[in-house]
Amino acid sequence: MIQIHNNTEEINKTAADLFTASAQKAIAEKGQFTAVLTGGSSPAGIYKLLASDDYKNKIDWSKVFIFWGDERWVPLTDDLSNAKMSYSTLLSHVPIPSENIFEMYKDGVTPEEYAVTYEQSIRKVLGEEGKFDLILLGMGDDGHTASLFPGEAVLEEQTKWVDAYYLAPQKMYRITLTAPLINKAEKIVVVAFGEKKIHALKEVTAGEYNPTLYPMQLIKPTSGELLFLVDKIAAGTN
Repeated sequence: MIQIHNNTEEINKTAADLFTASAQKAIAEKGQFTAVLTGGSSPAGIYKLLASDDYKNKIDWSKVFIFWGDERWVPLTDDLSNAKMSYSTLLSHVPIPSENIFEMYKDGVTPEEYAVTYEQSIRKVLGEEGKFDLILLGMGDDGHTASLFPGEAVLEEQTKWVDAYYLAPQKMYRITLTAPLINKAEKIVVVAFGEKKIHALKEVTAGEYNPTLYPMQLIKPTSGELLFLVDKIAAGTN
């Protein structure tokens, strides 16, 4: 399903409303809310809104568990860190227990080792079903999502929930949730806006199925909902 909005402000509000409603529903029904955050610049406005007085008091943050969809293998102090951005815009401004936050990086271990540990953490919180309540995703200009990049072997992964690998074009290691785990989620929300997203959005949603070239096409929920929040520019209707 694609929702077309006039601007990023509308997208941010819709995403914040969805996050809040999902949290309230999950906490009421199960006593906890499990969410996956995305990185990059796209979600910053959403996180700032959730941290505002209009939103933050609508959620019982003591029952929220936060994970990430992917991460560059850099320290949490690095400006490239998705976690650093998430803390500065959201997590440092709401009363969430530190033990409920699962950063996708740890000093002193390899990315591959930590991918195993991270999967264990997910299983501990979510159980063997591995069903997140809400996953936020972005989409790159090339049609990638999380760290599922075109042409990489991680696209073929069927058993691991978390994987790590060296991304040669960027000369760095990445750690990521895999498509099979993402697809278990109750709700997946993809945020994409701006002129640079026009081509990828069109190919992903209406083009021939070619996930090796457009990895976002791998995201097909097994029983949950997939929602694209886009602006008129990205949708090509402006």
